[in-house]
Amino acid sequence: MRTVIAAGVAASVVGAVLPALAAQAAAGGTTAVATSDRPDFGPNVTVYDPSVPASTIQADIDAAFDAQLRNPTAQFGDQRHAFLFEPGTYGRVFANLGFYTALQGLGKNPDDVTIQGAVNVDSGWNYGDEKNATQNFWRSVENLAVEPESGVDRWAVSQAAPMRRVHIRGDLTMGPSNQDGGQGYSSGGYIADSKVDGTVTSGSQQQWYTRDSTLGSWQGGNWNMTFSGVQGAPANDFAKSYTTLATTPVTREKPYLYVDDSGDYHVFVPSLQRDSSGVTWPDTAGSDLPMRDFYVAHPGDSAATLNGALAQGLNLFFTPGTYSLDQAIEVTRADTVVTGIGFPTLVPTSGNAVLTTADVAGVNVSGLVVDAGTRNSDQLMRLGTTGSHVDHAANPQSVQDVYFRVGSSIQGNATTTLQVNSDDTIVDHIWAWRADHGGAPTGWTVNRGATGVEVNGDDVLATGLFVEHYQQYQVVWNGERGRTIFFQNELPYDVPDNASWRSPTGEGWAAYKVADGVTSHEIWGGGVYSFFNVNPQVRLAQAFEVPRTSGVKAHGVFTVSLGDVGTISSVINGVGDSVPTPAGNTVPSRVVTYP
Repeated sequence: MRTVIAAGVAASVVGAVLPALAAQAAAGGTTAVATSDRPDFGPNVTVYDPSVPASTIQADIDAAFDAQLRNPTAQFGDQRHAFLFEPGTYGRVFANLGFYTALQGLGKNPDDVTIQGAVNVDSGWNYGDEKNATQNFWRSVENLAVEPESGVDRWAVSQAAPMRRVHIRGDLTMGPSNQDGGQGYSSGGYIADSKVDGTVTSGSQQQWYTRDSTLGSWQGGNWNMTFSGVQGAPANDFAKSYTTLATTPVTREKPYLYVDDSGDYHVFVPSLQRDSSGVTWPDTAGSDLPMRDFYVAHPGDSAATLNGALAQGLNLFFTPGTYSLDQAIEVTRADTVVTGIGFPTLVPTSGNAVLTTADVAGVNVSGLVVDAGTRNSDQLMRLGTTGSHVDHAANPQSVQDVYFRVGSSIQGNATTTLQVNSDDTIVDHIWAWRADHGGAPTGWTVNRGATGVEVNGDDVLATGLFVEHYQQYQVVWNGERGRTIFFQNELPYDVPDNASWRSPTGEGWAAYKVADGVTSHEIWGGGVYSFFNVNPQVRLAQAFEVPRTSGVKAHGVFTVSLGDVGTISSVINGVGDSVPTPAGNTVPSRVVTYP
């Protein structure tokens, strides 16, 4: 079966009537929306089963990819593609993934779906960037196995391109094929809950975070290779760029879509883990939610419609496309799941947030892109209630694979991108990006964004925190006992001069600021880069600014001046050599431990 709209909708809607009517009563008599275990996922989702000829699948994926070849509008275009594979084996599919393309298995476990061929990301097709892979953003592969025909699969990505619940039955390389002598750079990514039977070669990757996975071995490292809970990871040695933790303190893997033997869809929500290591599968522990418990959203749905579905006790599942929202999606019920496939993009139209949560337990938000609108938003997403401190250690809120953009195809503005107020929240792989380039013009006074992430909750854990180019502190951490495992930051390129960019403590704004009154905080594996190409004379006093107390600690942090453009005077609180060093040629300054 090859479908754009899943078959059997009518039969399964009947099964949703009673839950919907119950929800209607709970919502005070509003009209209940119909739901289905076999929903319409819309025109941007294609579902395959093993009876579909490989040539048909190849033609579909090629058509999506070839339309982006050296296309100047593709990076910020409105195209969205999700290719979903029912359980079985698919012979000789060489899947090149471009912008806003998701490839995902529909089995309960990754080995239920096997792609024989490749799931491939390389360089050479991105308009204006044919020599490297540093802008290979917004694509993903999840919940399947790959048997690479050459024995080696290539995944040369940068930000916002996760690999989750994947089994590579061979080797994996993460640099582009032109890296040797071809300036084939690649710039950071994320792997979780995955297994690679052979060797992972990082190649030209400048930084990478791998979490709770199993590897045959790891080869290579440039500036910042961070591992937590990874079996087969290299030993901790920051002189070789490795920051390695044996376990991850708290994890809850991202919810995923699967189809059962009768053709009904479900969303599986993995359980919370502590001190985890290795993959969760097979037999992942968690909660199974039938699709009838979700309102399946489509572009054109209003915020009022989405909030009405939430009021009826439903979860939200976003299909690919762009959603214009004139008010926030308001999540007030504990354990609500808000998730999406194929990079659904939410845009505020009235200076509002796109999503807020009450200070309740277990809310899970994942798989979304959030674009700032032209009217400034105080926050684009707000988790929990400002000033509220309820203990959610047993069932925290979480945000996963959510990508924020201040400036893209829109000249957007947002004071703060993500505000985390709820205690114990898990922030697992986000990219908050004030755009340095876009489909619409960008610049210091054009797309304005002060802070990427503001953490006010206590006991918040960030695993994979990518925050770039904001105009003041990139990250402000006000909560106690916060922890970050892997932080990547580029400072704003477009600073006009130090007179325009001066914090209360001196030259520039630190990328990672822990508030002065905090007594306990810890970070592992953090890098901050300068590239002040508008004015190379700009200086930053320190990349990390933290209280001078024994309870605040840093492990494996560093700075780099990219191409020796601009100066960072110290790594953390005046400690660590200035970059660039004379004739440094992009050499990092490292601090192994602080204090």
